[in-house]
Amino acid sequence: MVHIVRKASLPGPSEVIERLVPAALAARSVAVREPRPAGFPLMFTAQWQLIEPAVAYLHEHFVQRAHTADTLRTYAEILYDWFETLEQNVIPWDNATAVDLVAYRNRMLQQPSAHTGRPYRVTTINHRVRGVLRFYDWAVRAHWLSASPLTALPRNMTVANPARPITRGTAQAAERSFFVLRQFEPMPRPLVSEQARELLASLPPPYDLMARWQLYTGLRVSELLRLGVADITKRRHQVTSYETIEVMRKGRKPGHVIASASLLDETAGYVSGHRQAWLQRARSRQRGAEHAALFINARGAPAGKSAYQRAVSAAGLRCGFKATTHLLRATFACMLLARLERLASEGAAINPLLVVKVLMGHERIETTDRYLRAIVVDAVVLKDVLDTLLSAEC
Repeated sequence: MVHIVRKASLPGPSEVIERLVPAALAARSVAVREPRPAGFPLMFTAQWQLIEPAVAYLHEHFVQRAHTADTLRTYAEILYDWFETLEQNVIPWDNATAVDLVAYRNRMLQQPSAHTGRPYRVTTINHRVRGVLRFYDWAVRAHWLSASPLTALPRNMTVANPARPITRGTAQAAERSFFVLRQFEPMPRPLVSEQARELLASLPPPYDLMARWQLYTGLRVSELLRLGVADITKRRHQVTSYETIEVMRKGRKPGHVIASASLLDETAGYVSGHRQAWLQRARSRQRGAEHAALFINARGAPAGKSAYQRAVSAAGLRCGFKATTHLLRATFACMLLARLERLASEGAAINPLLVVKVLMGHERIETTDRYLRAIVVDAVVLKDVLDTLLSAEC
């Protein structure tokens, strides 16, 4: 069985036995050019041999390329599952072939996830297959392998299907991979006003305010959790109906969102109320409670992504419909795009898709176009969202 061990911090002189004190002192003076931080995953075989190429791959992407912790976790999960499969079938990683990867993909199609007990989604299967292919491409470029069948084989299906030109906006070349399953992207369906109000009323603090921020600004969860108190308190002196909030987008790209004055006033009330009370209680119990994060939990610690997502999902089940944090973001996109489309049809000189693309932090306009197709298909939901949700602000 493949093992993952998290890198720990080096012990200090007071934490080791007497004969190791000189070594602990010397270790502090050793300068490492690119040190791996504490908590970095180290991958070992069942015989406790370090899987060096996997660790080097994670090191390059997280330490050298400065990817986020979520990206590191995703890449580590993909490599762990792949190397675990290879070890169970006694296949050396550098001898893996297309047959092995197809068998790995088909196993996920036929067997449920050992972690959740539910069948794998097609998006999950394709994501893992692409992750494995990306790893072998890197291994050849980094000279861990001189060559690999997983990089040398053509990945299109020109033998089975006649070649067709790929135009902009159609399925990309990666979707035509021999290993990748055919995938249909579902169109988002926004929440109607009654659902949004009921969901927000069912959420406890601070998750109700976090959901309101997503519903009114379209922030991703990771972007929402990066908000600090200082980001909200930097308001202009003049009275306006909205404020522009600078945010750090996905991939560490700078961006901004537009927050209404009512949302900022409600957030200020949370900061002076729940947040301050939770921090005071944490200090009285001698827990670390000095956090710049805007959203914290009742224990005085920064709010967690998983806890927030579970709270939204559970609240949706109590209300009788499926709710996710991404659905809140999709609702913002659909209602904003619909209103901008209406203004454009009345003669306003705007490009609705480009406006939504900027406010959503999308890298490609094709991603934003999904919401345009959604509002065209679901006209009943669109009318309700426009006439009630936006005007009432829930």
